Amino acid sequence: MSARRRLPDRRAGETREMMFRGGNYVVICSRFDDGGLAEVFINAEKVSTDAADDARDAALCLSIGLQYGVPADTIRKAVTRASDGVPAGVIGAVLDLLAQDDPPPPATTPRSNA
Repeated sequence: MSARRRLPDRRAGETREMMFRGGNYVVICSRFDDGGLAEVFINAEKVSTDAADDARDAALCLSIGLQYGVPADTIRKAVTRASDGVPAGVIGAVLDLLAQDDPPPPATTPRSNA
């Protein structure tokens, strides 16, 4: 198992809003120094509901995975989706939302031996 990447006690956060299954959510995330996703908080509009509890716990598990080195895109590709690619759960919806803001990885070009 890889070591957990610790986050500074004070760190910047990004806030996004989204709708999922008819509910409003606020997503707050922070990133590692290299720009990779490090931590996610998901707050449902209606607190003390099953959806709010599930979202909060899912965000905690996502954050632990990220801090132990699992890339966000790996999790994004692994979550359950409908046949049309729409995420079935809140984690997939959050990762899709955040992926819209991430630049694509740099293209690699073959080296020439000249």
